[in-house]
Amino acid sequence: MRIVFAGTPEFAALALRALIAAGHDIALVLTQPDRPAGRGMKLQASPVKAVALKHGLPVSQPERLKDEAARRPIVEAAPEVMVVAAYGIILPQAVLDIARLGCVNIHASLLPRWRGAAPIQRAIEAGDAETGITLMRMEAGLDTGPILARAPLAIAADETAGSLHDRLAELGAREIVAWLPRLAAGEVAAAPQDERLATYAAKIGKADARIDWRRSAAEIDRQARAFNPFPGAWTELAGEPLKVWRARPVAGRGEPGSVLAVGPAGITVACGDAALVLLELQRAGGRRLEAAAFLAGQDLRPGQRLGEAR
Repeated sequence: MRIVFAGTPEFAALALRALIAAGHDIALVLTQPDRPAGRGMKLQASPVKAVALKHGLPVSQPERLKDEAARRPIVEAAPEVMVVAAYGIILPQAVLDIARLGCVNIHASLLPRWRGAAPIQRAIEAGDAETGITLMRMEAGLDTGPILARAPLAIAADETAGSLHDRLAELGAREIVAWLPRLAAGEVAAAPQDERLATYAAKIGKADARIDWRRSAAEIDRQARAFNPFPGAWTELAGEPLKVWRARPVAGRGEPGSVLAVGPAGITVACGDAALVLLELQRAGGRRLEAAAFLAGQDLRPGQRLGEAR
């Protein structure tokens, strides 16, 4: 099929690679403008742009698509279908109407659950047993369009947002390649979403990742996994920020935030319900360290408190 592809991060880059490998005609690639990144804050191309340039595909990087001039490359590409994955720029109705067969979005949840910006993180944080990929026909609302296909994926007990992202990206790439021939053959029927089941995956802020030790150990464990690798669940130690990258719920009791035990196997901290063994930590400006390495440079003893003083 003749496709215009729109996406920005690695999640989308996997789908673009799969479409190229499947032999589709990628007439145009849309991705966000290069952004400053790294210590030198040099402009860096998105993962999608990198794939497009490697394969000699034309690229357009508009700041927005409200202007006719910004939309002209899409019109001139004359796509049969537009495939969108984690693009990060709102598509106005004028763009949705360009492709003869419409716009198909690869969304990283089982819609209508977890519409919005952070479906992978919110699914882990909420303790969902499964998530998946939804192929959705796009419309003006936020992830509200009719569903074309859904593919479930179980969430492992030790799943992090990073590991789940990678598995969903691979699943999304397989699903779009398998499904497009059905669209070309006119075999696709879209089903409306059940609005009663809709939940919203709000964008993640720093406050979301701050640990409240009054919560249960299971909830804080999910929080740490949901925000690994970004932005990292965090607390305070002696007034300084401390990130908790990996932990494990265990039996234990004490004042929430108080250190119950310290040893090479981890740091046991009391929670509102049970306790958590901290296995991998990071001081501000430091490296991620296993508990034993962290303790080698930190005098931490039972009875000390983590978190904001109350």
